[in-house]
Amino acid sequence: MNWDGLDISILGPAFLAGLLVLSTHVPLGREVLRRGIIFLDLAVAQIAGLGVIIAYSFGWEAGGWQIQAIAMSAALLGAGLLYWCERRWAEVQEALIGCVFVLAASGGILALSANPHGGEALKELLAGQILWVSYGQLIPVSVVSAVVLALWFALRNKRHPLLFYGLFAVAVTSSVQLVGVYLVFASLIIPALAIRKLNTHDLWYGFIIGAVGYGAGLCLSALLDWPSGATIVWALAVSGILGSVLLSKR
Repeated sequence: MNWDGLDISILGPAFLAGLLVLSTHVPLGREVLRRGIIFLDLAVAQIAGLGVIIAYSFGWEAGGWQIQAIAMSAALLGAGLLYWCERRWAEVQEALIGCVFVLAASGGILALSANPHGGEALKELLAGQILWVSYGQLIPVSVVSAVVLALWFALRNKRHPLLFYGLFAVAVTSSVQLVGVYLVFASLIIPALAIRKLNTHDLWYGFIIGAVGYGAGLCLSALLDWPSGATIVWALAVSGILGSVLLSKR
């Protein structure tokens, strides 16, 4: 084991990034389960990722405002399209979400086909580079998360489906560039599954389950030199299963 890998200067901002992602994804994940549109997050995250890839093709720097603007615009347009589809063809919404996801994923591959480093860029988009997150990157994400949470809970009695899709797109866009598509999906669905039988005011159980998964996954990836994103996904799954079992005995 590589005990030197437990470096708080690296793991600290990565863990905080995970907590920021969970702050918005736990409540939104419950709404995703309630609506039965499980793969919405994958589709919107992939659309935001396609926006990032397109921005890269213009030579813009990672983290620049141009990339953020294109990714956010792409995600909002995608969310708006899916909302429109839900209004017209609600009975096949999940199938349409799957089609949008595969089209966005294929579009990303096509956009990267002429890039000699396209494979590595695609891997980073899917698995993320959470260990490379800096404290500076967390500041704008913190602001976005605070706004999303404030609107979500302040308007809890007046939630329009369009509000959900819009806030979802904003939250996922900021998260996918921190942790990648796989961790975005895991952060939304696994804690929400574990607490699905609890009341709304018991959301904090989901935060604890997610925080344990991120903490354990980061430590294991550092000690064993495993890919961080994939390790955290598995740690979240184990944490979710254990949390669900313990809560069922409550």
